[in-house]
Amino acid sequence: MRTAKLTDIAAVAVGAALGTGLRLAIDAIMPHAQGGVPVSTLVVNVFGSFILGALVARLWPVAPSWLRAGLGAGVLGSFTTFSAVAVASISLVSTGEWMPAALYLAATLVLALTAAWAGLRLGRPRARTRPEVDR
Repeated sequence: MRTAKLTDIAAVAVGAALGTGLRLAIDAIMPHAQGGVPVSTLVVNVFGSFILGALVARLWPVAPSWLRAGLGAGVLGSFTTFSAVAVASISLVSTGEWMPAALYLAATLVLALTAAWAGLRLGRPRARTRPEVDR
């Protein structure tokens, strides 16, 4: 088991402050409708899944541990959140909105997984090919 270094912990703390601030800004730009589906949470989780996938594919193999910790657990861990999905879903169910709750959960799962897959795929470094030379 790897022990977290002080620089990793500090990077997570700084990243979390940034991610939380970004999340609050998006919630302010896209406020939740009373009793409606929280579109901003869906957008944040899908976008965050894509970005994390791309970073893991491109940056994780070469990045220092503090940068991985700061961007992954820090920025994106605080930017995206499953707890907000859970609370929004339960809130919809508690007001009898079963169908919107089910659609929201399904959309979150399908879109976030698809975004993570796309991020991993698009973030993967491309193999360099040499142009064919006529001999």
